[in-house]
Amino acid sequence: MTGNDWRGDRQKILIAGAGVAGLEAALALRDLTGDRVEVSLHHPGSEFAYRPFGIGEPYGTTRAFRYDLRRLSELCGASLHTGAIAAVEPERRIAVSREGERFPYDYLILATGARALWAVPGAVTFWGVADEGQVGDLIAQLRSGRLQRLVLTMPTEQGWYTPLYELAVLVARVVGTAANHRARITVVTPEAAPLGIFGARAAEQTRALLAERRVDIVTDARPLEFAAGRLRIDRGKDVEADAVITLPRLEGREVSGIPHDGDGFVAVDEHGAVIGLERIYAAGDVTFLPFKQGAFATQQADSVAEAIAATVGVGIEPRGAVPRMRAVLWTGQGPHYLSAENGKSNGRAATPSQRHLEPLHNGRLTARYLSPLVDSLTASIGSDSAEDGMAEAPQRA
Repeated sequence: MTGNDWRGDRQKILIAGAGVAGLEAALALRDLTGDRVEVSLHHPGSEFAYRPFGIGEPYGTTRAFRYDLRRLSELCGASLHTGAIAAVEPERRIAVSREGERFPYDYLILATGARALWAVPGAVTFWGVADEGQVGDLIAQLRSGRLQRLVLTMPTEQGWYTPLYELAVLVARVVGTAANHRARITVVTPEAAPLGIFGARAAEQTRALLAERRVDIVTDARPLEFAAGRLRIDRGKDVEADAVITLPRLEGREVSGIPHDGDGFVAVDEHGAVIGLERIYAAGDVTFLPFKQGAFATQQADSVAEAIAATVGVGIEPRGAVPRMRAVLWTGQGPHYLSAENGKSNGRAATPSQRHLEPLHNGRLTARYLSPLVDSLTASIGSDSAEDGMAEAPQRA
């Protein structure tokens, strides 16, 4: 990477998407490039939703915050265009909105994320903290004894895995408290080992945790359909169940003109550059890497910002994105911290003294630039939220 592309004028950086990856990229560019670039964020909505926890104690301790995206964009040193980018003309360096408006760029960053889709016919889909109603009803039925066999599953290995296991151990805890000893909880996963993406040690710990909570597990199996008291899977025997809860299937948000695989995900190199295209980068859930998580998305965004900064005359050597996967598994009896880098696991159940070594601060994503900004805004909620245009989502009880 060199500074030969910088002509002395401000380079136009267009970021398609203003989730965690898009906002982190904007903040990183502001810090690294100063006034060498002009950044614009393009996003279909007007709010940024920040959800520190993916799973609540079934289901009442989760908090979510929403921030005015225009205000956030100003703090990132970027302009905001309310509208999604639908197509790109790479040869002309033109991005086209859904409304047909055309935007020239020098560099484009795709941070469009992924869509969550229904995946298993007959199953209840867990969409996250904003939609716990049906899941909560099933938990209540299991606690009362009206349900005896509950299966928890996910359709593919492309996604964010920990909610599956958090649901399993938290449900098991609820059932144990209710003394419903006839209840049977089973996890069905396409993984070769539970949370195996974090390595053998993490998988062993997860198996032990499930066994301790009396949760059965079926690995190397993809769910196909739930009907007539059976979950049909792609290999092995059907799994008997009274109800099935599944995580959604993820699909990359496609942009015309950008190559993608059959599921809409974009292939990138170690710096986040889209393979086969010039001056186009991607970060976050839209990329083809199987691990989908906010903290990982911001690592990718930082790498992209460094790569672009190097081309506009900033004297840095861009670092490639090192797959550094970190997560917290909430068990209802303390967190289990998981991490893996370059495929080598450091998965463990951390003690409080180890917390400073871990990636997630109080269960939230840790991003080099976005986390301090969000922390400062979150701290101000309640005192000056009206002035800053921020609002706190109500806490579920």
